[in-house]
This record gives sequence, C-alpha cells and structure tokens, in this order.
Amino acid sequence: MINKIEDVRGLFIGKLRINDFVIDKTGQKTIEWIGASFIADEPAIFGTPSQTYIDKELQWYKSQITNVNAIGGKVPEAWQYAANDYGEINSNYGQIIYSDKYYHQYGRVLDELLVNPDGRRASMIYNRPSIWEEYNENGKSDFICTNAVTYYIRDDKLHCVVQMRSNDVVFGYKNDYAWQLYVLEDLIKDYNECKSENDNEITLGDIMWQVQNLHVYERHFDLVK
Repeated sequence: MINKIEDVRGLFIGKLRINDFVIDKTGQKTIEWIGASFIADEPAIFGTPSQTYIDKELQWYKSQITNVNAIGGKVPEAWQYAANDYGEINSNYGQIIYSDKYYHQYGRVLDELLVNPDGRRASMIYNRPSIWEEYNENGKSDFICTNAVTYYIRDDKLHCVVQMRSNDVVFGYKNDYAWQLYVLEDLIKDYNECKSENDNEITLGDIMWQVQNLHVYERHFDLVK
C-alpha cells in the first residue's frame, strides 16, 4: 500500500484521538511517526502554506547566505532557535546543492541524469559526517534535517525520493515540500534544455517522502482534525 497525504492526516488524527504521544526534550507532547513513507501529493498536511514566506525562503536559499536575518521580515522562531547569536545556521539548502563548497551537487546531478537517465546515482547529499562538530558550534542548534534527495527518470518522468532525518508536519513539511518541488521543476527545465535530440523530454513525476521521524508538536494539536 502506498500512503498519500490523506493517509498521513488520518494517522495523526488517530494518534491524537487515543493520546498516543511522547514528551520531547522541551517537555511538550509530540505525536510522531517513526519511519514514515508516503507520496507527497499535496503541499500541506495540516494548515495552509504561506506563499509569501515560501517565496522569501526560496530567495534566501538561492542566495546561499547562511545568516537567517537575510530571509527578510520576521525570522521564524524555528530558524531563530537553530541559529547562533550572530544568526548563522548550517541549513541553507541552496548553498548545500549549488555551491562549490559542497561540490556543486545540482550541476552534478543534472549531468548524471543527462548521461545516465536510467541510473540510480543522481543524489544530492544534504547532511554530512562533520555535522557532529558543526551542529552546535558557537551556540547553534542545527543538525541538518534533510539527509539526501535522489532523482530518477522513469517513463519520461522525473521522480525524486526525499529522505529526511526529522520533519515537523505543520511548518517543516510545507516549506520543505515547496523547496523540493522547486528543485525538481528546475531540473526538469534544465534537462529538457540540455538533452540530446534523441532523448525524450521529461515531465513532473512523484515526490516520495521518507522521514525517520515525522512529528506534530503540542502547540499544533488544534490543527490535527
């Protein structure tokens, strides 16, 4: 059985109904699904995406700036919590996939898809072993949440599998989904522009979401309905 967003909602609603939650490190109740796997076929699980904020975050990622104050406007509490006293974090996803510092992974994945469209190696790796030294340096609390994303061309569609260490259902999923959809659509556009005349154009496939720990915090229980 392949889970979809509707199934994920049902699971969390059921868990809340029977008070199936854990107490997290801050002392608040948290509903969690360990080993979650589903097709990301909707932009939100609970709540409504803020396109205004999503646009700001996308621009910030594309800037590759690692200071959260560069997002503009009121910085979300989650980013404030993750940042050190100067506003620095590790998780600017644009820097991770676009920069020379991290081996220009976007370009390498595009090249791999063009050369080996049936392959299994087109991966962008977000997390890294050095995160054990970096996640709390100078007061940070930012152990990168996305582990890796791998892309597959099958039946002339580009699919991706998003593998996450941790994902907040309410705010985290909505913004992470928007980023992954943006990257996927960009790869499709660039692939179609660069492919040989003998190759078919590709279109949008599925985003498969795999999370080691998918969770809802107590402050968002009122949305689980």
